[in-house]
Amino acid sequence: MSSLSLKYGTNPHQDPAEVLVEGGEFPFTVVNGRPGYINFLDALNAWQLVHELRAVLDLPAAASFKHVSPAGAGVAVPLDEALRQAYRVGDKELSPLAQAYARARGADRLSSFGDFIALSDVVDAQTAALIAPEVSDGVVAPGFSDEALEVLRRKKKGGYILLAMDPDHEPPLVESRTVFGVTMRQRRNDRVIDPGMLEDRVTRRTDLPDEARRDLLLALVTLKYTQSNSVCFARDGQVIGNGAGQQSRVHCTRLAGAKADRWYLRQHPAVLGLRFRGGVPRAERDNVVDQFLDDDTTERERAGWDGVLEVVPERLTAVERREWLDTLTGVSLGSDAYFPFDDSIHRAAATGVEYVVQPGGSVRDDAVIEACDHYGMVMAFSRTRLFHH
Repeated sequence: MSSLSLKYGTNPHQDPAEVLVEGGEFPFTVVNGRPGYINFLDALNAWQLVHELRAVLDLPAAASFKHVSPAGAGVAVPLDEALRQAYRVGDKELSPLAQAYARARGADRLSSFGDFIALSDVVDAQTAALIAPEVSDGVVAPGFSDEALEVLRRKKKGGYILLAMDPDHEPPLVESRTVFGVTMRQRRNDRVIDPGMLEDRVTRRTDLPDEARRDLLLALVTLKYTQSNSVCFARDGQVIGNGAGQQSRVHCTRLAGAKADRWYLRQHPAVLGLRFRGGVPRAERDNVVDQFLDDDTTERERAGWDGVLEVVPERLTAVERREWLDTLTGVSLGSDAYFPFDDSIHRAAATGVEYVVQPGGSVRDDAVIEACDHYGMVMAFSRTRLFHH
């Protein structure tokens, strides 16, 4: 049996803590730092996500994980100028892996603060340069170039966690889990996400462009490793809103939709035009952008912008926000289980959703299909539930 002592468990008082592998060796090597219990939960789930995305879409993939769910995930698709500004990558030359990471981190920058990063390919210098200024706990990847190691080992005063994962590792078919002294066993979720899950199209409209296929498959892989209930919005080769761990499906949709709205509003010219004073940390800039787009920003928060912004602008009106959001189109949506009502479809339409994949099987499938037809959406039944707990 292989064992490794951890920094501590879920909380600092849960000590001692360790990870174990029975009858074999660890599928990873700790290259730097000392991981904790949550670090491994995030790293092992995130690695599965990017490894599967790489196999399904044949593109370098990245994920940003927080509390055992992805805050963002993306694949190697070039960024336009607005996204380069919104993601704070400027005019840097980006390798394919760096493009994927920029998209994963850029989906929800507030939620990605202090994340664990997963990368499908060996980490190169350009990707390491993007990771270097961000606040995160560590990276799991199949390996690291010498240049990337030199950069990343300097983070967190030398304590930044780097895990090298064996890309050929296949876990046992049966997995177990102990809760309150009771051990449960099940077959692990080895259902492979594949394009066949998009073929059973049940709406009047049935066309599915290549970009929508890519984004729907990306959403399904993301959902497979997201705490349930979950709904995922994707566009342009990345997650733009992920609603995780809600007890009601429509609340998942509202949460994911609100995040997707925020993602798109961050590309509004008024947001891209915010002029920050020199020396303002990246995380503080993200907080101000979020406050600028928040209807509930207090006067005290707004007063604090004087020391951060060169000019404090007028905020977007409700009409301006809606006009901008109405230009968002081509969004794909995946759900880890069926929609019991059509309410999620109505909410999704407000965020430009045109393509939907869900398992189907509800007694109200007809009402959900009718709602999709009303908005001219394409919906496929995957016939596969993807709960993750």
